[in-house]
Order: sequence, then structure tokens, then C-alpha cells
Amino acid sequence: MSKPRDASARIERLRREIEEHNYRYYALDRPTISDAEYDRLFRELQELEAAHPELASPDSPTQRVGSAPLPQFESVTHEVPMLSLNNAFGEAEVEAFDRRVREGLEVDEVEYNCEPKFDGLAISLTYDEGRLVRGATRGDGYTGEDVTANLRTLRSVPLRLRAKHPPTRIDIRGEVIIYRDDFDRLNARQRESEEKEFVNPRNAAAGSLRQLDSRVTAGRPLRLFAYGVGQLRGKDLPASQDALLDLLADFGLPVCVERRVASGAKGLLKFYRELLGKREALPYDVDGVVYKVNRLADQERLGYVSRAPRFAIAHKFPAEEAMTEVVAIEVQVGRTGAITPVARLKPVFVGGVTVTNATLHNEDEVRRKDVRVGDTVMVRRAGDVIPEVISVVPGKRRSGAPAYHLPRKCPACGSAVIRLPDEAVARCSGGLVCPAQRKQALLHFASRRAMDIDGLGEKLVDQLVDAEIVKGPAQLYRLGLEALSGLDRMGEKSARNLLAALEKSKRTTLARFIYALGIRNVGEATAKDLANHFGDIDALMEADEAALQEVPDIGPVVAESIRKFFAERHNVQVVEALRRAGVGWSETARTRPARGRAVGKTFVLTGTLPDMTREEATALIESHGGKVSGSVSRKTDYVVAGVDPGSKLAKAEELGITILDEAALRKLLG
Repeated sequence: MSKPRDASARIERLRREIEEHNYRYYALDRPTISDAEYDRLFRELQELEAAHPELASPDSPTQRVGSAPLPQFESVTHEVPMLSLNNAFGEAEVEAFDRRVREGLEVDEVEYNCEPKFDGLAISLTYDEGRLVRGATRGDGYTGEDVTANLRTLRSVPLRLRAKHPPTRIDIRGEVIIYRDDFDRLNARQRESEEKEFVNPRNAAAGSLRQLDSRVTAGRPLRLFAYGVGQLRGKDLPASQDALLDLLADFGLPVCVERRVASGAKGLLKFYRELLGKREALPYDVDGVVYKVNRLADQERLGYVSRAPRFAIAHKFPAEEAMTEVVAIEVQVGRTGAITPVARLKPVFVGGVTVTNATLHNEDEVRRKDVRVGDTVMVRRAGDVIPEVISVVPGKRRSGAPAYHLPRKCPACGSAVIRLPDEAVARCSGGLVCPAQRKQALLHFASRRAMDIDGLGEKLVDQLVDAEIVKGPAQLYRLGLEALSGLDRMGEKSARNLLAALEKSKRTTLARFIYALGIRNVGEATAKDLANHFGDIDALMEADEAALQEVPDIGPVVAESIRKFFAERHNVQVVEALRRAGVGWSETARTRPARGRAVGKTFVLTGTLPDMTREEATALIESHGGKVSGSVSRKTDYVVAGVDPGSKLAKAEELGITILDEAALRKLLG
């Protein structure tokens, strides 16, 4: 047995030596010893620490093996948000980005740092006085999950920064990935143990990092690439993004060498083409290039717009494609009744997975591409996007192949398939009685802004529908204590609470009732307008399209949608059944004229707001006399944008509509 003093010195020397080898292997990609020699050093350290538990340290490389499972991940609020980037898909968009940057900085040419866009999972590492104290996922950009125990298992993540005088505190941003060869070996192990194989490296990395048992994570070949800094205290930032990456490398973090400083749009596009050319030769997956204004002072000057920085953009690579054959064309009925034609394909490997189905989007797309059963087609898959048929291969069509036509009847319920003017998607008109839509219809009916049935959530609705206990909303009001108590996770107390909530929901308002029916294109605001105009449900059900268009803000499309809904006899029967079940309201109720700073103004909400739910924002706007719409048009006055706003923000910018964040909305409404 070695003496404690000698053991302490040897343990410390082994720890430094092993971490040095980790750094040379993962950060520098220049190992200096064999795997067998590394394993020998590691085993020696394990044995010494086991013999001298008083010398244990959380910074020891042996702690990377993982620990017992956690009950759950805790939430972490990022002190500096981890915002996403806007995307560019063509050269013109890159040139437009460069032009905006030059105009914003009032210069003729801008220097950029060009980096690969890794196809992995974004994370944040927090170091206090050089020691790793926390690791978190990106989450929604503002709040992530604490995965410190899992990130400690990555040998590419330094437990201590390589710096004599490290920052007081630093948040390092990076991407966790799996190399392609490591992914293949991982799936080989999965096959040998008869476990489910992973779809692609990105999904494997994301799933591995979110294991509650960090010992599972430790067995996965995860790696890190650092690319930025959130907050920094106790040390000055360097002058440029390029120098910042050099600093991270000096700290011992792996930084991608496939990067370059370039000037102007021409320099950006040159880097893009070069990286695209060697994409398949890279050891890891990348799905594009990230351009960042190089000078950090210029980044700060340009600032941010809604959810993304003005100083950076992601230039995406073309989607991956493959050729295969269409063996059938079928339709899927979505939870909202959307009828989507789907091509059933001969299996083909594309975008990292074997694809057997591909969306044809809608009837117009099928006709435009002229896809027929038996055709040889090109299929595209990019990232997690649903595979799609992009074109038919000319000259390979079988003689006499008939053109495809969408069915006139819903395959799930036999109701008419309708397509409203100016809409690309056809829909089942079955609504409340279509089995494919039943769960979604019931969840919408019970939602807080509709009938507000507390306790009727997704899992309970799944049980009620799957067991065929409930086939429509009226049957909810015939549920008894015995039927509910027999359901999974539904004790007598929970059952009684749900029955009380159902009874309470019977006394509602006409506006809520109309909204709860789930009529296409009828949101809360339209439901209120209809309730105020007609006063009772019978008058609404009997109204023709001309009468419906007398209601403010209701045009031909919404009028036709309402008319066709009530033209289906089964929908009228649902209304009658609900009234017989005791659902009612005051027929003469009218809302008071709106007053406030938003009177006459139309708002559209998009994305996730930091401190308000969408319902709370809607209530705030309506309390000040404003109206909330679900779509952006020239009649929209304001778009309120949060995190991940989607296409509504782009359309608003295109139309020149005023964009507000949550703070600006509160200020506007006082």
C-alpha cells in the first residue's frame, strides 16, 4: 500500500496526465499515446482513488463514468439567452445579409468569421474560477435543462479550463455531436444487444445527452465543439470572433479548424462552396455554414431583431436527395381534418435514414409535379424535415399510368372532403364525428378558452377515445363515476373533480360554445363577433353566407366555412345533443363596447413570449379594446413576436407591419 502523501502526488500527476491526453486527442486531434496506454493510466488512477477515498475530487477524469439516475432534470435560466439564427437558402439572401450589415455599420466592406453549422445539440457550459459548475441544454433559448452530470462524462469537455488566471465566470456555448464513424459503431452495438438503432447522429446525440442516468451518457461517443461565449466576467473579451475561438482553444476546448475569416459576400460564398465540396469527407455532419461579423464591437452595434442577431446568419446546405419508386398514393387524415396525400415508396436511404413514405403536401402539388403510382421520383430529406417527393424522373413512367385524384369522401368517416377558396389544403368536413379528428376535437372543446373543462387532458382523452367510451363531446356529459374510476391514473377523487368540472362547464357563453365547436377559420375573436351579431345558436345555424358576411370582419371564406360546417347534419346533431345534455348560456348576452388604447387595432401573436402565455397576451390586448387575429394581412396593425416566431414574422416584415416584443406591447398598452 502506498503512503497517502505519495498516493496524493501520484493521483494528482495521473489526473493531469490523463486530462492532457484528453486535450490532445479531442481538442488538438493529435494523440501521443495508444488507447491501451491511456486505459492503463486510467485504471491505475481508479485503483488509487479506490484505495484512498479521502483524495476523491469532482474534477477527476474518473468522474466521467457517470452516476446514479436522476429523478428529473432541473430547469436552468440562461443569463444571456441562446438565440437562434435566421437562415439563408441561396446566394441572393447571403448578399442581402451582407448589404444589411454594411448599411447598419455604414461601411463599404465587412470582415466575417465563417464556421461550419454543426448538426447536433446546442449546449452552454458555465465555469466559475475555471471549474465546470453547470452544463445546460439550449431549450427554448431562455430556459434549458440542467445536464451537468451528463456533460461531465464527455472527455472533450474540460473539467478545468487550461488557464493560470481563468475568468471569474464564463458561459461557453457549443454543440454536442457524434462523429459518423462513432455513430456506426454505436448502432452496431445496438444491433448486437438487440436494442433499437438510432436514426441519425443528431438524434443519437440529443437522446444521449438527455439521459437521466449519466452512466448511459458516458457510454455514448459524444464530442463537443465550442463556438461562442454568453457571459464573461473577470476577463476582457478579445476584439474578434476569430480571436474568441482562439481563446476558447487556449482554454482547452475543442474548436473546429474548418473556419476562416472572409471579406464581403464573395468571400462568404467562396467558403460556403468549399465546405459544401468537402461535406461528405468531414468526419461529422454539418447542415450549412454560419457567418458572423468578426469584430465583436460591430456585433454589439448591430444588435438583435426579435429572436435572432443581425450580425449572424446560417447559410443552409441543399437538402439531400435520392431516387426511388412510388408504389402507392394514399391519404392521411390529420388531427385537424387536413387531407394529405402521401407517397408510399420503395425503401430508400436518404438524409441518414431509410425512407418509405414521403409527403405530397396537397392536391395542387400532386398535379403540378404529376406524380403517379409506379413513377420513379426524387425524394428529399433535410434534417428532421418530413421527406417529400420533389420531382418525377422523366422518361421512366409506365405506359397508361392514370393521373391521381384526391378522394371525395374522407377515408376515416365518409364525410365530404371539401376545399375552401384560396386554401391549398382539402379537409374532411366530419369535424366532431370524424374518428381521425376526435381526440383533437375533444381537446379543443375542453380547452380553457372553449368549454374550460379542468382535468380533461390529452392522456385522459386518449383513454376515453381508444376505449370507445366517448365518441363525441355530448357523451362527455354522460360520463359516470364508475366509468371514470376504472381508467388508468383516475382515482375516485379525480373522477369526482372531473364530473364537477363537466357540470360547471354546462353554464357557458355563446361565444365560448361557438369557439368550442372547432369550426374551420373561426377563432375566439370571430366566435365573439358571431355571438354578438346573432344572439343565439339557432340563428347562426340557419344563416346563409350573405347573412354571415354582415358580421364585421367576416368575409366570403369564413362565411363559406361556417355555412359548410352547419350544412353537415351530424354537426347540427352534435349541437342538439349538447343542448339536451344541459349545456346552455344566456341568449341575450352582449359584450360592452370596447375601450382602451388598442381599440380598432388588430394584433397577431407569434412565437413564445418570455413572461406571458399566448392566452394572457390575448386577454391583455382584448381588455384594451384590441382584436387578436390568427393570420397576418394588410389589415394587421401589430405583430407581437417572441422566440421562434415562424413565417408570420417574415410576412409582417414583408408587409411593413410594426413588430413588437413583449416589453413593447406592455408599453403600448400602458
